[in-house]
Amino acid sequence: MKPATNTTRIIPTFALLLLVAGATADTIVDFSNGAEGWAGPQGFGGSTTVEATGGNPAENMRTQFTDFGITFRNTSNPEFAQDLSQYGSVTFSIDVKVESIGGIAGEITRPWLLDLRDLDVPGPYPWTSVWFKFGSIDSSQHGEWTTFTVTIDDPSDVELPTGWGGYGDETALGEPILPTGVTFTDVLAGIDQVAFTTLEPGFFFTQATYDVRIDNITIT
Repeated sequence: MKPATNTTRIIPTFALLLLVAGATADTIVDFSNGAEGWAGPQGFGGSTTVEATGGNPAENMRTQFTDFGITFRNTSNPEFAQDLSQYGSVTFSIDVKVESIGGIAGEITRPWLLDLRDLDVPGPYPWTSVWFKFGSIDSSQHGEWTTFTVTIDDPSDVELPTGWGGYGDETALGEPILPTGVTFTDVLAGIDQVAFTTLEPGFFFTQATYDVRIDNITIT
């Protein structure tokens, strides 16, 4: 296990979780044991690799890729892809370092989201999900390691909590929503994939060249 380091935490006030000794259990992927189910984009646009140095503080996952957006996803690790509705609360965190996000005119910003996906709900979309937008990332503000954290205070809630969106259907105006009859807790009960992404539902993006590192992905 790599030693903890000081980073800036972005924690929504409504989602703050007080961690009490002995009351929580953490799963942390710091890439010292490989990817542990996490994967990033691969292909013609570039690659994603686990690197031995440059992380927070050592091993990390690095994506160097040109596309409309990048997504880090985990489908195979049962600590992440599981029934999240069974817990009293769930906290996700991830460390991010933006080496560069380059557009036509230079460095640009992109959204940064947690997307919790159920791949089994039938419909016109590839998955149904609930997602939380941390904000935007870029090299000027996140050129050093930054920790993004969000807590689901009540996974049994049928309504989307403040700050969360749904995906799997859309309004007449093309805004992403959950399919009719599907609730927040319904999605959490069937999580098949946990993803961190720059692709915000309902938006289109121009192509950019990404050089982004992630580390210390945690579920509590």
